[in-house]
Amino acid sequence: MNEINQDAAGPLAGLGSLVEVGGPVVAILLGMSVVALTVILAKLWQFARLRLGDRRSLDAALDHWEAGRAEAALEVLAGSRSPAARVVERAMGGCMDAQMSEALLREEVARLAGDWLETLRGQFRTLEVIGSLAPLLGLLGTVLGMISAFQALEAAGSQVDPAVLSGGIWVALSTTAVGLAVAIPVVAVLNALERWLERFRHRMQDAVTRVFTLRCAAAPVRNAPARLHPVSGEDAPGGGRQDDRIRASGHGD
Repeated sequence: MNEINQDAAGPLAGLGSLVEVGGPVVAILLGMSVVALTVILAKLWQFARLRLGDRRSLDAALDHWEAGRAEAALEVLAGSRSPAARVVERAMGGCMDAQMSEALLREEVARLAGDWLETLRGQFRTLEVIGSLAPLLGLLGTVLGMISAFQALEAAGSQVDPAVLSGGIWVALSTTAVGLAVAIPVVAVLNALERWLERFRHRMQDAVTRVFTLRCAAAPVRNAPARLHPVSGEDAPGGGRQDDRIRASGHGD
């Protein structure tokens, strides 16, 4: 039992000694690492919960939409938790609404997509700040440590002990190591998250474009009333040709 307690206390003791050696700069860096880890885990959970990588639902819905089965497409999208499904669902619903113009619908879909992307980018700025400041704080700790080491060397006067200088340099460089150890994984994970979000944005934009090009552009043509050809006088919805109606009205020969 005592061995287990000692093993559990080992990392904590190591962190305590590191803070004691590095001073307040290391303490700040360790706090930043805890914040960064919390943000990363929260973003991974958010992305997994919203299924940003879900492509099957979009592909199935677009296949239904292309085949003219709009209700089936909306049903597939309703069962998906992906934000892309919400955006595509809005685009399809607007295309089915004859009273909404395509220009207004595109604006609404772009607004909704922008809101989702802004939500998904949340806390990215925090990771960017930590990734940028951690090396600088480590460098600051190194400079402060070097200043302390040379002050101790000056105070020793003629009785210079090399161990004093080497020990001070070791303590100073440890802060730079901690700063880099915090910044490198944060920057790597941030780039991976941004790439994940960029792929999601591309899939969402592609799906919305397919909705408009497959059906929405043709919807006004199908729903619009038929018109007479100005030259050939094709049949009107009520039957009869244009020249027949002219003669019936008494304005013909």
